[in-house]
Amino acid sequence: MLKVGYIGLGLMGSAMARNLLKAGFPLVVHNRSRAIVEALVQEGATAAFSPAEVAAQVDVVFTNLPDSPDVESVALGPDGVKDGAHPGLIFVDNSTIKPETARAIAADLATVGVRTLDAPVSGGQIGAQQGTLVFMVGGPAEAFERITPLFKAMGKAWTLVGDSGAGQIAKAANQIMVAAQMAAMAELLVFAQKAGVDPFKVAEAIRGGAAGCWTLDNKPQRLAQGQRTPGFKAHMQLKDLNIVLDTGETYDAPLPLSAITREMFAEMVAAGEGDLDNSAVLSVLERKAGVHVGPPQTRPGTGE
Repeated sequence: MLKVGYIGLGLMGSAMARNLLKAGFPLVVHNRSRAIVEALVQEGATAAFSPAEVAAQVDVVFTNLPDSPDVESVALGPDGVKDGAHPGLIFVDNSTIKPETARAIAADLATVGVRTLDAPVSGGQIGAQQGTLVFMVGGPAEAFERITPLFKAMGKAWTLVGDSGAGQIAKAANQIMVAAQMAAMAELLVFAQKAGVDPFKVAEAIRGGAAGCWTLDNKPQRLAQGQRTPGFKAHMQLKDLNIVLDTGETYDAPLPLSAITREMFAEMVAAGEGDLDNSAVLSVLERKAGVHVGPPQTRPGTGE
């Protein structure tokens, strides 16, 4: 059985690590904040005190970190994965980062015999907890095939999109659609509210037709209850949209809709709402329209 390491135990990473444990894989964990490490040790994991220490003990090491510089540091920095690498190690990054960063890390780790997969995920915190994530993967096919049982422990679907960086291109495409759906939902809810029609009945009426999508299936119910907490934090949505626009510029790809949605999320973050769910981008249009959608707020900006 593969011995696995997991580095980066935030809301997503800790849930994914727990699913690996539940599936019976020996697990070594590391995180800058040690409380979650100690909790996972109580559940059967082994603690490590650096990425290098994790890498030295396992067959496969996963990372789940906020942004490109964090992954570079953990993979290639002092006491990083590269320092603990051994031939045959597979490095799998579940973070959402720039495709060019994923390719550079893969090339660097290949010099010490490590095969690398960029494998960002979709499905959010709920998908991580329930083991229903979708993995978009770039990298060598033989490494992908070897760790398929690990994907199965954490997700419901996994696709090898192409070579290194292709997983991150797929994730950027995913975030184009996610952000557009959130902005469109916000617009239709505020539109209905301004027109004097129950916005949540409108959402219910249209989601079974051509407007149907994951966002309308999952988010209006939460907003109707005043729940605007994560989910997926708005400041992370903004970070991902910055990656989308930067990558579009690299390839001279026009992304006019993503430019608009990025401005909406930037306005939300500037208003101090970056830790709210990405569906709470609704608040940007509420302020412009002078309305509030959902139950009265008792704490400004949270819906709680």
